Amino acid sequence: MTSTARPLCRAAASLAAVLLLAGCTIPGLGGDQGPDDGGTDPGVSDGGGSAGSDGGGDDGGAHAGPPSTNPGGLEGPLPELRKAGTSAAELDGDPAEDPAYASYYEQEISWGPCEDLDADGAECGILTVPRQWNDPEAGDIEIAVAQIPASGEKQGSLVLNPGGPGGSGVNYLESVPYFLSSEVQAAYDVVGFDPRGVGRSAPVTCLDDRETDEFLASTIDPTTEEGLAEAEKWGRRVAEACEQNSGEILPFVDTWSAARDMDVLRAALDSEKLDYLGFSYGTYLGSSYAELHPDRVGKFVLDAAIDPSLALNQISAGQAEGFERAIEAFLQDCLDAGADACPVKGDVERAKQQLQSFFASVDESPLDSGDPDRPLTGALARSAVLLMMYQDELWGFGREALGAAMTGDGSQLLMLADLGADRQNDGSYRTNGTYAISAVNCLDHPGVADVSWVEQEAERLAEEYPTFGPMLGGDGCVLWPQEPVREPAPITAKGSAPIVVIGTTGDPATPYAWSQALAEQLENGLLLTFEGNGHTAYGRSGGCIEKEVDAYLLEGTVPEDGLVC
Repeated sequence: MTSTARPLCRAAASLAAVLLLAGCTIPGLGGDQGPDDGGTDPGVSDGGGSAGSDGGGDDGGAHAGPPSTNPGGLEGPLPELRKAGTSAAELDGDPAEDPAYASYYEQEISWGPCEDLDADGAECGILTVPRQWNDPEAGDIEIAVAQIPASGEKQGSLVLNPGGPGGSGVNYLESVPYFLSSEVQAAYDVVGFDPRGVGRSAPVTCLDDRETDEFLASTIDPTTEEGLAEAEKWGRRVAEACEQNSGEILPFVDTWSAARDMDVLRAALDSEKLDYLGFSYGTYLGSSYAELHPDRVGKFVLDAAIDPSLALNQISAGQAEGFERAIEAFLQDCLDAGADACPVKGDVERAKQQLQSFFASVDESPLDSGDPDRPLTGALARSAVLLMMYQDELWGFGREALGAAMTGDGSQLLMLADLGADRQNDGSYRTNGTYAISAVNCLDHPGVADVSWVEQEAERLAEEYPTFGPMLGGDGCVLWPQEPVREPAPITAKGSAPIVVIGTTGDPATPYAWSQALAEQLENGLLLTFEGNGHTAYGRSGGCIEKEVDAYLLEGTVPEDGLVC
């Protein structure tokens, strides 16, 4: 592992987007298909079903790779979830065949120069979609799109989503040279878009930049009464600001609605079927699209999957365990590098204790960062170390940054924390991911209704996964101004073309079991496994995953289900 310019450059372009998933929701916002049976599109349910599947898609689970686990250690069914309403994307038919939506489906994108986008050859444009899908007369919103035209003979358009929710697909085009093969770039117009509520697309707006600095630097101890009060204060402050500044869009930024938008994008790209490569949250968006429009699934690749059958608290538990395992792998790698390179000593357990002691010391006395107005607080230090877990290519640099901080210099960890938050050198935030993640997740994922259970679960996560468990426990949507609009349910995408799901065994943000689960749920899903650390596999696996995916995208060669490399 080295801290070369290439992974750091890629990190600057893309990690800030995929990091968003780890936050789940704003800390402190709370104490926490089958046949169409009613004329509605499959998968957009009012809470009545699971899309006709019990999740056992492959008749016993024949996918190869490590055995499935129960991320987070949850035993048995969850208590009753908070009641979910209905997404505005629930319709009685296919909007592509409905005259009321013809103007959306018949539009063409006028491509032109891009502003504030450092991607060679990129072209930018606007896509118009209904703000409220079940009422197209209620006004429109504009979706920002960008493309890098195929450098060779065009085969089609490949739509990307980097994750989040809250990751900018437009900005993600800047990282294309660092992970997408030149052969794929030659054959496809590579297309990115900012989903509704994100970036340049009717963005959710909450606190200003100065207030966001204060918010992200605030260190909260959820195990104390004072910490809980501080968390609630911030939760109410953020929720009220989001409602005040973005109330007209907040109810309509759920993933079903974004998937509807993506079908309009498919039509505007003059594609009969959608070819798609989605990472992390992008797998949730992609599988949701496949559930709505299985007949329009082209070549679909979903890397680092989210299991759509999980509730909010199950997601939090899985990530708490995932990041604990990741920090142990990082510390072992550090110790293996030797005493001169590693700032912690002893075995992994002792090293974890030293790291937690470091965090506690910074909680008490923030470190000099070289910026007198922005010392490194405990919250910022944890955010920086969390970022390191996303790519083991960062571990060498991470050792250096952590070592510097443990001897009093917090500047390198602050740089990593800012990278993760998409904060720029002038103090502005390039994207609104800090808030868009909650706006989308709180619509998509209901939490447990029993507050006492949520509190006990938060205590369990803090005890069992002490490094990041305290950050991930609870239910971050209790104070959010919008109620959830979606129930957890398996996705089958019945009748779709083959869908390639990729899982990484040491993925901290989307545990491997989630990729196993999605591949099993999908009627035509298949699983590729990368044995390694870090988040996502394509562009990181060293060639094996890339070879299979590229052959699929370029030649239509469906990978062997169960491949492990």
